[in-house]
Amino acid sequence: MTHHSDDLGHQATRVGALADPARRAVYEYVIGQPDAVSRDQAAAGLGIPRHTAKFHLDRLVEVGLLEPEYRRLTGRQGPGAGRPAKLYRRADRQVTVNLPERRYELAAQILAGAVTLSTQEDVAVRAAVERCAARAGREMATATSTPKPLVAVLADNGYEPRETSERVVLANCPFHRLVERDRDLVCSMNLHLISAAAAALGEDADVRLDPGPGRCCVTMGLPDQQLPTRSEE
Repeated sequence: MTHHSDDLGHQATRVGALADPARRAVYEYVIGQPDAVSRDQAAAGLGIPRHTAKFHLDRLVEVGLLEPEYRRLTGRQGPGAGRPAKLYRRADRQVTVNLPERRYELAAQILAGAVTLSTQEDVAVRAAVERCAARAGREMATATSTPKPLVAVLADNGYEPRETSERVVLANCPFHRLVERDRDLVCSMNLHLISAAAAALGEDADVRLDPGPGRCCVTMGLPDQQLPTRSEE
């Protein structure tokens, strides 16, 4: 019971840290970048003084919402290379108010449907999961009366699409906790869900498995696709 209370206290502390609009903006800036962020990058990106960025970044580390790492940004090694810069990335923690957003109910619906399909039609469990995930992807894509582009659909469903120099990465996996138990199954579920959503929208999205640290295992190639702005998400 004590452990549970302590966990709730930590959750409350994290949520409370985001009540400050300036700190929330810093947090959202960091999680919106494809790589870890320096203090100078955060300050420039948000148009705030460096000492203000440092204060909020370090506070977010203290409450467990961000994690620091140290890296030489110049790529130089050895004497004269200078001290490694302190960088910040989102911590691998779940916050009760869905920062980051999770969609475990959707995962439960897909898996429950797969169990029923496997039992009634003698379909292998993995194939049943993939079929049910594809169905969920088609439903996701057509859920609104006015069609949306794929990146907007994924943003609405918690994937946090971000553009990099080559592809669109999904900064958040809505099924993160399940990945810890069965990565192959959950990644396959994501792949079929997103591929089916793209097909339902008629988009040639080049959806593929492309695992990377701190993000969804799926990436997309959308050379002509505009990502939604923060206000559109």
